[in-house]
Amino acid sequence: MFRLGAVAIALLVAAGLTACSLRMQPAERARPAAKPIPAVVALPPPKPPRIYRLEHLDTLVKLPGRIVQLYPAPRRVYEQLPPPAWLAPAPASSEEEENVLDFSLEEKRQLRHAGSKVKRVGNTLWLRPTAAPPVRLVSNLADDDRHTVYEYLTGLPNIQHWLVSVHLYEGGYYLLVSQRTGRRTRVWSPPAVAPDGRHFVCGNSDVLARFEPSGLQVWAADGPAPRLLWERQTEWGVSGPRWLDNKTILFEQDFFDNGDVDTRVVRMTVVP
Repeated sequence: MFRLGAVAIALLVAAGLTACSLRMQPAERARPAAKPIPAVVALPPPKPPRIYRLEHLDTLVKLPGRIVQLYPAPRRVYEQLPPPAWLAPAPASSEEEENVLDFSLEEKRQLRHAGSKVKRVGNTLWLRPTAAPPVRLVSNLADDDRHTVYEYLTGLPNIQHWLVSVHLYEGGYYLLVSQRTGRRTRVWSPPAVAPDGRHFVCGNSDVLARFEPSGLQVWAADGPAPRLLWERQTEWGVSGPRWLDNKTILFEQDFFDNGDVDTRVVRMTVVP
């Protein structure tokens, strides 16, 4: 009897402890929702300063393994250098500008100072060298690819040549005609002659239309005829080269930047 009562008491105590432990456990709570990970936004590539975007304009490959460096030059220095003596001044009025665009009017102005050895008769330009038969250049005014007009520009006494502009149906070129032998030399542009007369350069810029080559020619002028030392066609243009000394030129370099043509003044050593 005593044993049964003890067992019953033990069972009641155990049941009470179990109920107490259940009441003391914390209630379960819902886990907080995980915060969404923000999407990764791709940053734009870094934009280098403009000077680094022009690195491809700073060299000219003369020959395999031989590179000519170009350096930025002050525009004020360039503008202080004398342009070619024969270069016509910029037109001061719209009327003068129209006259410059009229080849025949500009040529008449030049012929008045050319002397007896240069004459025009109709469509024929006559040049009379001192030691060779006359040179006869006949223009063809056809309205097709045969169109060729010879325009006398000037005499170049420091290299003893006449300069003639050849206008084609599209584009054109220039001729140097020896005042002694009548020999013709085709060049890209009117030459800029070094102060000592031993070299000249021809720079051209046609980066938009691309009818004519853009780039630079370097010529030796100390022999019986002009001798091409080297030439390079480039993606950028050479405008208005002027000599800093007998080895170095400054010119306006035309190039594409931000979808348009821009220009900067650079310096280049062209004669070793």
